Amino acid sequence: MAPLLDLADIRPVLAGAREAVDRALRHSALRRSGGPLAAEIGLRSAVASASLEGRGYGVEAVRAGTVTDPVVQGALRVSVALEGLASLWPKAPRQVLAKLHVLAARGCDGVFEEELGRPGGAARAGVAAGVSAEVTARLDALCELIVSPAGGVPALLRAAVVHGELLVLRPFAGPNGVVARAAARLTLIAGGLDPRGLVAPEIGHLAREPEYVGAALAFSTGTPDGVRAWVKHCAAAVEVAAAELTDLAESGQWST
Repeated sequence: MAPLLDLADIRPVLAGAREAVDRALRHSALRRSGGPLAAEIGLRSAVASASLEGRGYGVEAVRAGTVTDPVVQGALRVSVALEGLASLWPKAPRQVLAKLHVLAARGCDGVFEEELGRPGGAARAGVAAGVSAEVTARLDALCELIVSPAGGVPALLRAAVVHGELLVLRPFAGPNGVVARAAARLTLIAGGLDPRGLVAPEIGHLAREPEYVGAALAFSTGTPDGVRAWVKHCAAAVEVAAAELTDLAESGQWST
C-alpha cells in the first residue's frame, strides 16, 4: 500500500484528517462525558450507515425506538459491538467480518439464516463460480493486509482501502455497506487514529453522499485516479466526523 502515499495530494489530505481528529479528541468535554458522548456518536453513526443503505430515518425517531427497520436495527447492533471487536480485528479479520455480517443482516429481507456470517451470497444469486472465486481470493488478500499491514502506512489509508474493497467485493448477502463501513471504523480504532471510537466517518460519508457514491465507483476501477479520489473522500469524511464530534462536545446535547 505504500505506493498509494505517492499519489498526488494524498499525504497532505491524510495529514489534515489526522490533525482534525487529534484536535477533536483533545476537547475537554471528552474527559468529563466521554461515555455518554460515545453513545450519541454510536447512535448517529448507525443512523448514517443505514441511510447510506437506502434506509433513511431521523436520529430522534431511532432514539425513540419507533424504527423497526431491520437494516437500522442491524446497524445499531454493529455500532454497539465495535468496541468489543476492535482488539480482535487485527488478529482475526475473517472472524470479525463474519460477526459484523451476523449483526448487520439478521432479519433483513432476502438473507437466509444459513448465509449469516458466510461470504458467498452473490453465488446464490446466480453469479458465476469464477467470479465467486475471485471474490474469495481478494477477500483473502484483504484479510492478509489487515493482519500484516505495511509499515508506515497511516491507519486512514488502510481504512479507506478496506472500506473500498468491501464495497467492491460485496462478499455477503444483504447490507454489505454496513459491514464495510464498520470494518473501516475498526481499522481506524485498532490503528490508533481513533482509539476510543469517537469519530464516526459514516456521518461524513452521508453528509457528502453523492461524492461517496461517485468516489466508491471510481475506486472500483482500480486506476490511480480512482483510488486517489476515494482516499481523498475518506479523508474529507473523517474531517466532517471530527467536526461533528467537536460540535457535540461543545453543545452538551447528547443522550445520557
